[in-house]
Amino acid sequence: MRFFVALHSSYKTLTLHFPVTISIGQTHILLHTITDVLGLFIGFRYYIFLKKRQGDVINSPNRLWIVIAATLGGFIGSRLLGGLENPVALKNAISTWQHFYTNKTIVGGLIGGLISVEFMKKMIHEKTASGDLFTLPILLALLIGRIGCFSMGVYEDAFGVPTALPWGLELGDGIARHPVCLYEIAFLLFTWRLMVWLNNNYPLANGARFKIFMILYCTFRFLLDFIKPHYTYATGLSAIQLCCVTTVIYYYPYILYPKKLLVIPQAIK
Repeated sequence: MRFFVALHSSYKTLTLHFPVTISIGQTHILLHTITDVLGLFIGFRYYIFLKKRQGDVINSPNRLWIVIAATLGGFIGSRLLGGLENPVALKNAISTWQHFYTNKTIVGGLIGGLISVEFMKKMIHEKTASGDLFTLPILLALLIGRIGCFSMGVYEDAFGVPTALPWGLELGDGIARHPVCLYEIAFLLFTWRLMVWLNNNYPLANGARFKIFMILYCTFRFLLDFIKPHYTYATGLSAIQLCCVTTVIYYYPYILYPKKLLVIPQAIK
């Protein structure tokens, strides 16, 4: 892929080779490795910042258990769904454990975290919605992480099918493809702006921000998978698409009745 950079009114061609690496002396580090760490670190620091600035409707001990549950559930869920994406590769894997560990997906992490948190909240008898504080930090972490995914080109399962569209990019195999990571980055930026706008213009109920994010992201990923290479189950859908559909169905009351996402003032008697 070639980028054209204007410099002193002339154009020079910069060739980007995939996967992108950062060289420090004789050491070469994948940019994706760096963005993965940065995404988690910056996302968590942003969560701490928001918690201090906005306060928390959940007491500290319970919030700690929720964070632990979200972390463990997200880790397990991302590997579990990632490993099940391609049953043929799973069947032929030399090590089943290694297959699950090395294959991960964001959708699985979000769903695994959601299930784990809901289970934990029942154990600690916490009935307050807990996802709003996580929403913007998750968006920020995803934005940073997707930059790393894009930098891997076709050397990671985050690229699109071939396309003849003018914005198709060559990602390391000589074929113009849908730059699905760039599509997702644009979607995440749009979602961030939408969240800010909704927060400023509507009396959102506690938990509404996370619900909106999950509905939007799962819908987007369901559609995006149609232009990504993947194993297709008998349903005609991928494992990620099946999980996205299930998650959207889980939130269907808020789709059918969006007023549930708002704080409706009680009528004055």
